[in-house]
Amino acid sequence: MRAFSAIRRFAALGTAVTLAVALAACGSDDKSAASDGPDLGLLQAGTLRIGTLTDAPPNVYVKDGKFTGFDNDLITAIAAKLNLKPEFVGTDFSALLSQVNGGQFDLGSSSITITEARKKTVAFSNGYDFGYLGLNTTKTSGITSFDQLQGKRVVVVQGTVQDDYATSKNLNPVRVPNYNAAVGQLKAGTADAWISPAEIGEKMAKEQGGGVVILAAKELSSAPTAYAVAKSNDKLREAVNKALDQVIADGTWTKLVQQYYPGRAVPASFKPGSGTVKFAPPAAG
Repeated sequence: MRAFSAIRRFAALGTAVTLAVALAACGSDDKSAASDGPDLGLLQAGTLRIGTLTDAPPNVYVKDGKFTGFDNDLITAIAAKLNLKPEFVGTDFSALLSQVNGGQFDLGSSSITITEARKKTVAFSNGYDFGYLGLNTTKTSGITSFDQLQGKRVVVVQGTVQDDYATSKNLNPVRVPNYNAAVGQLKAGTADAWISPAEIGEKMAKEQGGGVVILAAKELSSAPTAYAVAKSNDKLREAVNKALDQVIADGTWTKLVQQYYPGRAVPASFKPGSGTVKFAPPAAG
C-alpha cells in the first residue's frame, strides 16, 4: 500500500509540473512565436501592422475594400517570406513617419523616398523602387515644364519629397493632406499645377482628372523609395531587407513592376534591394 501511495504521489507531482510548464508557455509574451524567427519587436505576434495611404494608385490604394498597389503587394509578399500576416491601416502621409517611429505601426508603405531629413525620424529598408517627380497641370494652363512654376499657384501633399522640392525652389506651395485633394484643386481651377510622384500623378490624371488634368512633365528622382521602420527596430529592418532580396530573386518584384508599371524602363543605375541579387529586368515598352 505504501508503495502504491508513493507511486500515486509521484504521478500527481509529474502532472502538476507538466501543467505548470504548459501554463507558463501560454502566458509568455513571445512576440516572435508566429513569425518562426527572432523577436522582431512587432506590435502583435504574427502580424505586420502597416501604415499606408488609400488614394495613391498605382503605388498604394484601396480597391474593392482591399489595400493594394505595387508597394502594398510587394510588402505582402515580403511578409509571407517572414510568415507574418500583413494588416494595413490607412493614414495621411504627413503623419505616417512619426506614427511609425512612435509605435503606431510596425512599418510604413507609401512610395517613401529616402532623404537625410526623414532619416532623423525613421530608419529605412533597402530601396525597392525608383521614382520621378511629376508635373501635373490642366490642358489649358500652358505649363509644360518645371521652370515655369514661379509665380504660379502650386499644390503639394504635405511632408512629401515634392513638398521639399517646391520649397527648395521658393514656390511657396499650397499644402494639402492627400492626393485626391491635389487633383481636386486642379479640376476646380484653384491651383495651376501639382508637383506629384509621377506614376501616381499620371494614373490619377487618367482616372480622376475628368479629362482636365494631365501629366505635363517628369524628372527622375535621385533617391530610391523604401519602407519606413522605427529607428529602434533594427531586427525588423534587417528581416525585411532579407525577405526583399528573396522576392527579388524569385521573380516577384519583376512581376509586380510589369503589372503596375507596364512598359516602364528601369534605369541602369537602379538595383533593387541589397543590389547583390540577380533579377530579370522588366520588359520595357
